[in-house]
Amino acid sequence: MSRTDPTRLPELMRHDRAALDALLDSTIVGHVAFVAEDGTPGVLPTAVARWEDRLIVHGSTGSRWMRLVSGAPAVVSVTAVDGIIAARSAFESSLAYRSAVLFGAFDSLDGQEKRDALDVLTERLIPGRSGEVRPHTVKELAATMVLAMPITEWSLRVSDGWPEDPDSDIAGTAWAGQIDFGARPTVIRAAPDLRDGIPTPKSVAGLRPAH
Repeated sequence: MSRTDPTRLPELMRHDRAALDALLDSTIVGHVAFVAEDGTPGVLPTAVARWEDRLIVHGSTGSRWMRLVSGAPAVVSVTAVDGIIAARSAFESSLAYRSAVLFGAFDSLDGQEKRDALDVLTERLIPGRSGEVRPHTVKELAATMVLAMPITEWSLRVSDGWPEDPDSDIAGTAWAGQIDFGARPTVIRAAPDLRDGIPTPKSVAGLRPAH
């Protein structure tokens, strides 16, 4: 059995790459698990972005965990909670979710590839933003580490069905159904030290949902 084979609920597994890409492209936080030099396990949240067939993360060159995972085996977990599956009993209730686990090793990026990866991360957070801000300085680039993991070994689990209640509960009086979280309202607030007359840029204004 490989480490991507399920041990429970195999019917929730998805094997199409398009579904994985959809999750990675809609989620901005992943959790990177690693093992320190002394054998101590650790896990940290960080911003993630898919760049074609690689997963990109970045951080300070002084970051201990970034140095630990560079070139070493690592695992990344990315999860989106889409709602609640409310059954007629607490035991049968669960979350509606999409969750992926990626296995591999991170490689450090340099030169133009590093600059391009940083633009990908910026565009993932705010599409169009990289064209509105100044270029990275040499000092900033030197202080930043960018790592990429090939997306080659992964597992994806999706739970989005209806409650599966026994007939005895269905015959009862408790409500059952799905509670979809949906998109939260987007609130845009200007920095308190923003100079007068500077409008909200197109990239930021575009984050507001259309009415």
